[in-house]
Amino acid sequence: MIMSQKHVITRVEAREILDSRGNPTVEAILYSGEKMVTAAVPSGASTGKHEAVELRDQDPKRYAGMGVLKAVRNVNEIIGPRILGQNPEDQTLIDQLMIDLDGTPNKAKLGANAILAVSLATAKLAAALANKSLFLYLSDGKGVTLPVPVMNIINGGKHAGTGLKIQEFMVIPAGARDLVDSLRMGAEIYHTLKRVIQGKYGKQSVNVGDEGGFAPPITKTSEALDTIVQAVTDSSYTPGKDVYLGFDAASSEFYNDGTYEIDGEGKSPEELSDFYFELTQRYPISYIEDPFEQEDFEHTVQFTRKVGNKVNVVGDDIFVTNIARLKKGIQLGAANALLLKVNQIGTLTESIEAARIASSSQYAVVTSHRSGETEDTTIADLAVALNCRQIKTGAPCRGERTAKYNRLIRIQEELGDRARFTGMKAVKNA
Repeated sequence: MIMSQKHVITRVEAREILDSRGNPTVEAILYSGEKMVTAAVPSGASTGKHEAVELRDQDPKRYAGMGVLKAVRNVNEIIGPRILGQNPEDQTLIDQLMIDLDGTPNKAKLGANAILAVSLATAKLAAALANKSLFLYLSDGKGVTLPVPVMNIINGGKHAGTGLKIQEFMVIPAGARDLVDSLRMGAEIYHTLKRVIQGKYGKQSVNVGDEGGFAPPITKTSEALDTIVQAVTDSSYTPGKDVYLGFDAASSEFYNDGTYEIDGEGKSPEELSDFYFELTQRYPISYIEDPFEQEDFEHTVQFTRKVGNKVNVVGDDIFVTNIARLKKGIQLGAANALLLKVNQIGTLTESIEAARIASSSQYAVVTSHRSGETEDTTIADLAVALNCRQIKTGAPCRGERTAKYNRLIRIQEELGDRARFTGMKAVKNA
């Protein structure tokens, strides 16, 4: 759709707001005449070293150095003046202007948090001016597939204070008839899990981690999986039929000098591969994220060959939504799915291109939140716009998580009979 000349960006602002961990983040505000939109940027705890750089103030007198006033100024004083008068529909042009203004390979000068806030707001403004929902605008009306939720219901690693090394344990309610039904199933399992944990570990053991999952005093991987299986069955669902399991190892976080410290043991990459494989034999696991540390393409390739016919081996830290790293992984056969995180790369254009490359290479695309989230629901629209098979946005708990799920409910309602739920197609071993 070609917009009239009056549809241009007339004002650009940014402010410092708080994310779900109480840390500052950037929110951009874009105007075109009377139209106004906002977009906020998330932040990760377990981050890949090749991610685009989020700019922090490093001022110990404010937010323990975590402030983002520099990034806010970069939007207000550098980015804003450069994109004033641009048509917000020219997403690729505007994103490239910001990349060029930054001039670094990882957006370290202006900050990926500054650039992404404006990038997301640009798309939102264009959609608003076109009087379209964001998912319809981004997909030119072709986004009709609703993803299966990948719900993190037990937190470990950097998302919790326990000794559990695996960072996230997920349920995947793929056997539902539609998205709304899938969310219901996941929520029921979540509440049942709370009762199971209280029964096993006491009523004071249901602390909640960064992403809304429970953080009980569990240290063993199998113990966490057994607890979830019990919650699934106690909810009157069948593991491996109605509901599948997954986990994000975030293995770089427990890797040191060639050894992975997990479940109280040190394991070589080969031993860790065998450990994961045994888990897939014992449990209905269809999703394993970052099985090896972020530079280990070799063992990721070997593991994908071993289990890739029945498991989505998902690359997060190994790819960091970076097109060059993703292309390397595809060429080698490392993983068979991409975890799409817009703040890892820093612009919407590059994120969509990464998803396109993955899909064209038969890699599944899983749209993902971060552990430090905001109420911004852009990733829900993006998942539908890109017809992603799955979305990973935390437990059915905490407002910054449920905001995305509730947005998907509204999208299903808007699509009506056109809505298509991925369901079992998202699960390789169904």
